[in-house]
Amino acid sequence: MRKLRIILEMIKFEHTIFALPFAIMSAFIAAEGLPPLSKLGWVLVAMVGARSCAMAFNRLADAEIDSENPRTAMRAIPAGLITKGSVWIFTIVSAGLLVFAAWQLNPLAFALSPVALAVIMGYSYTKRFTSLSHFWLGLALSISPVGAWIAIKGRFDWTPIILCCVVLLWTAGFDIIYACQDVNFDRKHGLHSIPARLGIRWALWVSSALHVVAVLLLFCIPFLTELGIFYYIGVGIVLLIFIYEHAIVKPNDLSRVNLAFFTLNGMISLVLMALSIADILL
Repeated sequence: MRKLRIILEMIKFEHTIFALPFAIMSAFIAAEGLPPLSKLGWVLVAMVGARSCAMAFNRLADAEIDSENPRTAMRAIPAGLITKGSVWIFTIVSAGLLVFAAWQLNPLAFALSPVALAVIMGYSYTKRFTSLSHFWLGLALSISPVGAWIAIKGRFDWTPIILCCVVLLWTAGFDIIYACQDVNFDRKHGLHSIPARLGIRWALWVSSALHVVAVLLLFCIPFLTELGIFYYIGVGIVLLIFIYEHAIVKPNDLSRVNLAFFTLNGMISLVLMALSIADILL
């Protein structure tokens, strides 16, 4: 139990809140109401398995890099709090949880589960060769609404694809903000990111542009669904949170990056999910 607690802290298990609300929101839209509870349960299991696998594998892949970065040197593996062997076992079990949950849902979900694993685990190596690693992370999280839709409908549709693009742009945007903290370290060690390539000021402009496009795409979704006033209120709140998020992070002041990255982005996904579900049910 001690090892499990260390691993859950290491992978920031509570940050599953970033992508999970989009999966639940997608499931409710697909079902046009309350989804079958059995399917919703397996979607939750798949999401927890996928996210846990991705983060644990990331900590394994980045263990040496983390040990050299003062900001991350006290993470569990470089600090010697947990062995790589224990984290590997957790990673494999989490991956198995995703595959098993997909198998319980439908044949298409099961067939695509290895693709999902390849995407979410592949992200961990992208910063070694491309500044577009933020978009790969966005793709990894954006699988969630598509997967939930397939779980309910058993097929692809335009609505989850648009939601996928929203999550991709949203995630890439906030990951660019987070990466601003490591510009000097990344440049020194040959790691790639948009802040390291363009500088912090231009990187923040890119982040803002991505979030503007994400909001515009959110306004398109009601044209394909029955979503209405509550959903629009949610998008309005999301827009205000984005404005505040970009107002508090400045090129010469990164002191509130954690507030922008963790707290505000968690609020975005929860608010949009809650008001979308309210719109569908009410």
